[in-house]
Amino acid sequence: MPTDKPHHQHLTRSEDLVTSYEEIRAGFVALALEKGRRASPLIAEARALKAAASKATSPADLVKITEIQPALLTAAGVSDKAEGHMDLRAKAEAIQGLIEKFLEPAGSNFVEELVFRFLLTRGDTLGGSMRNWGGELAQRKLTRAVISALSLSKISYQWLPHKGREWLRMSEKDADIELHLKGLSWSIGSRIRTMMYNLKVPMVDKNVDMCLLGCTPAEFKNFAIKTPAHYIALGELKGGIDPAGADEHWKTASKALSRIRDSFSRVGVHRIHSLSELL
Repeated sequence: MPTDKPHHQHLTRSEDLVTSYEEIRAGFVALALEKGRRASPLIAEARALKAAASKATSPADLVKITEIQPALLTAAGVSDKAEGHMDLRAKAEAIQGLIEKFLEPAGSNFVEELVFRFLLTRGDTLGGSMRNWGGELAQRKLTRAVISALSLSKISYQWLPHKGREWLRMSEKDADIELHLKGLSWSIGSRIRTMMYNLKVPMVDKNVDMCLLGCTPAEFKNFAIKTPAHYIALGELKGGIDPAGADEHWKTASKALSRIRDSFSRVGVHRIHSLSELL
């Protein structure tokens, strides 16, 4: 049935929004494989720590091995972020607490205890990075979908790398550019579109996951970001696959979208589109 609403080409009933069992399973497998890949360097660090710490004949001797001092802090439960706020005295106290409360009671197994506690803290850091990875994967999938649609229609585009300020023209060798992209721009007739990820929108004064503007890359760089009228749509991009977290995704997305609407209303723009994507 013809419709003037493009999303009806993909969504015709509420069930179309439900993630299938096969998709959930594939998502969990992808997360598990990525977690295993990211864990490999941590395992290598733990092996190196064990080899270096084995030179010590007692837990107290560990403080004499210069190269493992950062690892001792990690084993004491000090994160990389927390370490930046500690002076030398506080670090020494944390390491001494680790030795007295956990390593000395372990007796001859103090090296194994050290390695286990090191991995416990590093594993917590890995868990945090994996939560961010879900959003990164969603962004990559969306980017590749847009690029594929543009390429299929022979529409040229420009893209902005994460670590760069110059927009690059499309190339036939565009494999994996979604891994390094933070902006995409194209035009269809007289309609010019520039899509940006994680953009700090002046009107909202917060980062917004996705922004679609009606401007060229040059206009975006110079003034469009500060001009409310250039914004076409703003949205939240959620990448979690766990059904148990779906409600929380909707809550946070709804709150963010309401904040965006209110912020644009205060500057006289009352018809800004909102967009919520769950991939």
